[in-house]
Amino acid sequence: MITITENAQTKIADILSEENNPSLKLRTFVQGGGCSGMSYGFTLDEEQNEDDFEFSVGDFKVLVDATSMQYLQGASIDYKEDLSGSQFSISNPNAETSCGCGSSFSVADNYQDDHQFHE
Repeated sequence: MITITENAQTKIADILSEENNPSLKLRTFVQGGGCSGMSYGFTLDEEQNEDDFEFSVGDFKVLVDATSMQYLQGASIDYKEDLSGSQFSISNPNAETSCGCGSSFSVADNYQDDHQFHE
């Protein structure tokens, strides 16, 4: 399960409202890259794939593909605004290390062996 804080829920609802498309869902994913090896991504998507996990958060739905869910299980998504700007941030209990900006992370070598991440 992924937790989405109240601040993040408010911001996501605002973004979806601006798009004026009730079919859109928030897609959260993990991909290879970034300074720590893997990075987080967010996009809006109308399509739901067969292997996607879908869950409702407030008035919107979130999609996570099966591979990404292995890395995001137990994570918390927040939205922060401070002097350095505003951004979504992820607190991920599966991350062994993360970069200074918080947009990329790495997991233990044995975690990757057990979960077979494909770019």
